[in-house]
Amino acid sequence: MLPVSPAAQRAKDEEHLRLLAIFHYVVAGIGALFACFPLIHVAMGLMFMFLPATVAPAKEPNNLPPQLFGLLFVVMGGLMAAIGWAAAICTFFSGRYLAKRRKRMFSFVMAAIMCMFMPFGTVLGIFTIIVLSRESVQRLYESN
Repeated sequence: MLPVSPAAQRAKDEEHLRLLAIFHYVVAGIGALFACFPLIHVAMGLMFMFLPATVAPAKEPNNLPPQLFGLLFVVMGGLMAAIGWAAAICTFFSGRYLAKRRKRMFSFVMAAIMCMFMPFGTVLGIFTIIVLSRESVQRLYESN
């Protein structure tokens, strides 16, 4: 393999970090959109809570009251949506930090966390870890 000049390596690293930042923004947007799906459960839970007669017209002694069941839906759906939005916001900030060459460890940790979100997060997380692990990229961050 031919040796690469430092200027060429720096240009290659800059391009990889620029592309990673863009892909972080895209994955954050997709993640925020998919994090809205649990809101369907929140809406269903609210219907159980405020319109119990429509979901359980006959009162049976051994069943949970629909309001309690609805509260479970609201809490779980709201929690899942909040976790998804928090992950999307952190992914967006990771992209910002990549673009500005700051907080390398935050982006590294977010890349490891993103590996759980298949398929886009996994691919982006692996590529981010590979790029941020390079010595030339670490020097690029230190020079900033």
